[in-house]
Amino acid sequence: MGRLDGKVAIVTGGAQGMGYAHVTRFVAEGAKVALTDISPIGLDAAKEIGGGCLYIRHDVTQAEGWAEVVDQVQRRFGDINILVNNAGIGYQVPIDDMTETEYRKFFEVNQMGVYLGIMAVVPSMRRTGGGSIINISSTCGFVALPGTIAYTSTKFAVRGMSKAAAVDLGKDNIRVNSVHPGTTRTAMLARYPDTERDLTMRQPLTRAAEPNEVSNLVLFLASDESSYCTGAEFIVDGGILASH
Repeated sequence: MGRLDGKVAIVTGGAQGMGYAHVTRFVAEGAKVALTDISPIGLDAAKEIGGGCLYIRHDVTQAEGWAEVVDQVQRRFGDINILVNNAGIGYQVPIDDMTETEYRKFFEVNQMGVYLGIMAVVPSMRRTGGGSIINISSTCGFVALPGTIAYTSTKFAVRGMSKAAAVDLGKDNIRVNSVHPGTTRTAMLARYPDTERDLTMRQPLTRAAEPNEVSNLVLFLASDESSYCTGAEFIVDGGILASH
């Protein structure tokens, strides 16, 4: 038996990187999963994963898009048990170069997208007797790196939103937690080899994580094994925060 047998999940930003790893692991553990992504490459990703994987093209910044995702998932698989708010953007911009338009883009994707996702799935989770919402933040939800005023502020916000939602939704048996990956081998990190080298040199485990190492933690939070965990931060960072 799989650890997610009978569960229905939505994973945003699931076409590549950590999101793809989460979807792959969930399907392998018996879940029916909606892989959502703004990129059409999500269709090929879903076909590659196979099994109970459905691709839905999805802009997380739009409430109407969230309503359509929930509707499609419920019609195809039934009520939703798990949401992984994984979609996000991240790149370094010196503070003097940050524009209002660019800052708002970070806010819309990284923060508003998480809020809209939570609000969209709660009615379905209530009907099914509870669920698990997993919000992917970052070690930048605790500390800042140079050139990350927008990214860091939104990742701090995800951490706070997760706690507030956990307080409000605990009565419905809906658990909400945040996950804080450190240096992880994704396309996002590949753009900054100097940053990767600097971070890994300063952390106890002197290497970047593979996406599946983050997925191990996300799977635990999605499963009933974490039934008493809510409103908490779960860190998977090779020890980088211990060295700050």
